[in-house]
Amino acid sequence: MKRTLLATLAVVLIGLLTACNQDDKENKEVKETVTPVETAKVKQGDFVIEKSIYGRTAPASSTPIMVPNPGEITALEVENGDTVDKGDVIATISGGQTIYAAKAGEIANLTAEEGSIVSNEDPIAVIADFATLKIQLTVTSGELNLFEKEAKHNATIDGNEGKAEITSIAKLPNDTGLYPVEATMDNENEEMLPGEVATLYVPEKKVKDTLIVPTAAITEDGGESFVYVVKDDKVVKTDVKVKEGQSDKTAIEGELKKDAEVVTSGQLTLEDGSKVNVVKAGNQS
Repeated sequence: MKRTLLATLAVVLIGLLTACNQDDKENKEVKETVTPVETAKVKQGDFVIEKSIYGRTAPASSTPIMVPNPGEITALEVENGDTVDKGDVIATISGGQTIYAAKAGEIANLTAEEGSIVSNEDPIAVIADFATLKIQLTVTSGELNLFEKEAKHNATIDGNEGKAEITSIAKLPNDTGLYPVEATMDNENEEMLPGEVATLYVPEKKVKDTLIVPTAAITEDGGESFVYVVKDDKVVKTDVKVKEGQSDKTAIEGELKKDAEVVTSGQLTLEDGSKVNVVKAGNQS
């Protein structure tokens, strides 16, 4: 009887020890969970908030080809799409009239043909400059002070990015109450066409000498904002205050320094002190 009791107790103790060891093992595995994350470095500098202004493209210049006197076209030397230089012959009109190109460019809107009668009231074609595009914008009085003549701003036209230079700022509104603004953008390869939507990015506000992080690094909880800073393969939850933000970048202040590594992806399951494995590190925020 005594031996049976001792044997039973031994079995129970072994079971308890086994269960404890298993729990310790599971707890250890939980504690050693490593989360893969992506990161970027904190930058310091001026944070510029840009306003998107939309407009339409047009040829930088469009020169009508006029005939001095009505008559019949006896010879037509060009067709739509031809490139001409200043002084090239465009057409010959009955009566000995010769029409020359007033400037270099591309022939467009040619409606006349040999043998047709043309008047001196309407152009027979235009010479357009497609190597440079004009961006035509209309802005409110409140937006007008964002523009300065000869200032250059980032612009996109049909996915093509470049710099656009402000060439004209109207002081009087048009019939809609808006103020016309014009800019020019190089189109040397003529990849962009007149009539396309253009977006001009104009600086609207600047936060000077601030810390800048990707907006994706900011986590909000209960009205508080924070980031996870990577240090020695672990993260440190660091409170921050958002000063200004855009879709891709945010200006902040907090207890972190320039070039600190902050988590930009994978932070949903993190907490202060979590172990991480940086699978993709960015050099810029």
